Amino acid sequence: MPNEENLIPITTLSKEEAKKRGAKGGKASVASRRRKKSMKQAMEMLLSMPANTSADWNLLVEMGIDTNNLDEETVNNLLIVNAALLAKAKTGDVNSIKELRNIIQDDVYINHKIKMDVAHLKLEQRKSEPQAVNQNEYKGIPANMIAPSFSSVLFDIENEEHSEYVFPGGRGSTKSSFVSLIIIDLIEKNENMHACVLRQVGETLRTSVYQQMLWAIEALGLSAEYKPTVSPLEITKISTGQKIYFRGADDPDKIKSIKVPFGYIGIAWFEELDQFAGPEAVRKIEQSVIRGGDKAYKFKSFNPPKSAQNWANKYIKIPRVDRLVIESTYLSVPKQWLGKPFLDDAEFLKETNPTAYENEYMGVANGTGGNVFDNVVIREVTDDEIKEFDRLYKGVDWGWYPDPFAYNNMTYIASQHTLIIFDEYHCNKKSNEQTATILVNEHGVTANDLIICDSAENKSIGDYRAYGLLARPAEKGPGSVEYSMKWLQSLSAIIIDNKRCPETAQEFLDYEYERDKEGNVISGYPDKNNHHIDACRYATNKIWKRRGE
Repeated sequence: MPNEENLIPITTLSKEEAKKRGAKGGKASVASRRRKKSMKQAMEMLLSMPANTSADWNLLVEMGIDTNNLDEETVNNLLIVNAALLAKAKTGDVNSIKELRNIIQDDVYINHKIKMDVAHLKLEQRKSEPQAVNQNEYKGIPANMIAPSFSSVLFDIENEEHSEYVFPGGRGSTKSSFVSLIIIDLIEKNENMHACVLRQVGETLRTSVYQQMLWAIEALGLSAEYKPTVSPLEITKISTGQKIYFRGADDPDKIKSIKVPFGYIGIAWFEELDQFAGPEAVRKIEQSVIRGGDKAYKFKSFNPPKSAQNWANKYIKIPRVDRLVIESTYLSVPKQWLGKPFLDDAEFLKETNPTAYENEYMGVANGTGGNVFDNVVIREVTDDEIKEFDRLYKGVDWGWYPDPFAYNNMTYIASQHTLIIFDEYHCNKKSNEQTATILVNEHGVTANDLIICDSAENKSIGDYRAYGLLARPAEKGPGSVEYSMKWLQSLSAIIIDNKRCPETAQEFLDYEYERDKEGNVISGYPDKNNHHIDACRYATNKIWKRRGE
């Protein structure tokens, strides 16, 4: 048997025999490496040789390549091998597609790395040439790079009027382009600040927001100033060491583990906001990422989902003092930025499917999300407004636990067909005497104020009367729930001050029709999570029962 002596255990050999076998193995290993090196050199030589058969050139012709302008040095064996690989990939061969993708990605990365290394050398040269640096000093985002929808945001950020900027918008509205530009602008103007760009799924980062940030850097003429890496996925400003981190919310540990080399993360961008788990999940990320520093900027962009009940659509309905919401569509963007194919697609969808066009291009939440009230408006109701209300309506829905006690105070403006809800009280496990005392002492209810209450608890109504309150039962009857709910739905607006009435605002925004197993809407109004809604129905009992209201 060949090499039979190699089967003898080395532990049975003498020292000299083991030494000889090791030397023999080492020589064989060296010889093997030499053969591989020679084979690699030979292969590189063969691939660099000109393609010398008619079949090679015919392959290029079959792929639609004009060979008249190609010389023999260009058409070498390497080109033919790659062309053959591409031809096979076009037929759907999975292995060929994977191999081609690997080749392209490697080349793109290598070429980009070379480009960045050269840029780094140029930057080092400019550091030693002060006059050249002054000539190329960053001067901000050119006005012609900002769509009109976002021009006011630049001044808002400059004046530090808000810390959170939310951009719901349709397709082609350039919201992502604007955010990527403003992030670079803020980094350039704040040398102690870093940024974190987030999406729900980490695997989508490299092909979306990472490429978007590279575009912004190049668009601002700063490619020589920044060095991108893919492992880890981040972008570094070379002269200062500032970082742009990229993280997915599906791996919270990676978010928590970010350690900045200096300063703090003062910029966070939540791209495709609606894909995150909800406001609480976003809030926790903000608490993990943004720490330290005197100022911070939070950007949130998304295409509004069809359902008005999606959390992101409801999120922008509730105003905050430190939040600016800017809605945008492609109609405010210069046509040359979008191109004719984009505009043609938009017009075709507008003609053939107006509902889809409204959602996708105009950013309208027009789907059948099952929400009962489409007329809710969340805004502040000022003290000056309340002073002008000449008639107030108060309602109570009794509760203990888990159902809460719910009280609301409101006014109805008949000329505008509008209900304004500006006060609430919400509690569990309080006696009738306790809630009556709170309404008098904390909510200004007097003995002359009529309170319409749920008639299901006559004893509770009697208690309120005994405590000196003018309590009356709501007038009910067959169809009263449906009638009163339809009246509320028919109003031009139900205005709710979410600061004064947070529970009421949440109920009206969240109240949905129930659905069957197939997802079809079930007729009727669900009797759950509607305690303040019922209090409002009782309070306005005398209004909606009038003929013609």
